[in-house]
Amino acid sequence: MTTESTTDPLAPLLPTTSLPAELLWRPPAPLPKFRHPYGRHLLFFALTFFTTTFTQAFAYLWLTLGTGTNPFAAFTWTTFEAGLWYSIPLLIILSAHEFGHYFACRYHNVDATLPYFIPAPLPLTGTLGAVIRIREAFPSTRALFDIGVAGPIAGFVALLPFLYWGITMSQVARIQPNSAAIYFGEPLLWKAFEWLHFGTLPDGVDVVLHPMGFAAWWGMLATALNLLPFSQLDGGHIMYANLGRRATLLSAITLAVVVALTLQSASWLSMAVMMVIMAFIFGFRHPRVLDEHEPLDRTRRLVSILALLIFILCFTPVPIDTTPH
Repeated sequence: MTTESTTDPLAPLLPTTSLPAELLWRPPAPLPKFRHPYGRHLLFFALTFFTTTFTQAFAYLWLTLGTGTNPFAAFTWTTFEAGLWYSIPLLIILSAHEFGHYFACRYHNVDATLPYFIPAPLPLTGTLGAVIRIREAFPSTRALFDIGVAGPIAGFVALLPFLYWGITMSQVARIQPNSAAIYFGEPLLWKAFEWLHFGTLPDGVDVVLHPMGFAAWWGMLATALNLLPFSQLDGGHIMYANLGRRATLLSAITLAVVVALTLQSASWLSMAVMMVIMAFIFGFRHPRVLDEHEPLDRTRRLVSILALLIFILCFTPVPIDTTPH
């Protein structure tokens, strides 16, 4: 029979009195989800409203008065109104897209920010769009799919009425030979709405876009670009949720196709540069989700086909050119 001493050999080294509760270390409490600096979001929204409105207003002056007119001297309420016809629909379309992502994040309890609108006094657009920042990993492939596909579908639904109204308020005009003009590629959806309203246009005649139709056109372009099956784009999320690691090869092929499209139209150059930077920073592989063993159900597979259809309807191989097609 043996006995063990119950005396702790480290007892002389331990304090004889307990420490106050406020001095004991405790792990920090987790920060609450969906914290939003509302003032910052409103500031960026207001700046984007300003840049989109006045960029389009000055574009309207250029189209109506030509380049030889002082735009500040010719600025009137009609000019400002033309800017509003563009900026308000465009911001609604961008908001619908980003809030589609945001509410899908709320549904799956994935922490994310409200949309950040990006003001940019660039010709034609006045903005670089809007983004939300997702602050934690996707819990499952279904959550990844839902969050990725919600934005393009919401934005697509939002642009449809503006596309219809914008075309009905546009006008047809005869193209003057050798005239300075900018021509915008016509996606299949645009062609369908244009044909329903104007019928078959004769040679030498084209549609002069109303600012609202221009906003809808940018909405279609943004939707198509976001649905490209590449890396961290919405299309990349959708493709990874469907194919898993097999989506890596498709991501590389997509980048190669976009780079090749720059040979056909220089308007692809900025998108190609952005995708190259994304590939350099994030690589072609999509980040893993926490649960990759949860397959997509039949409904989500059908929604994937819907997303592909939206991409086909909104895509144009030559977005912007200076010669008519």
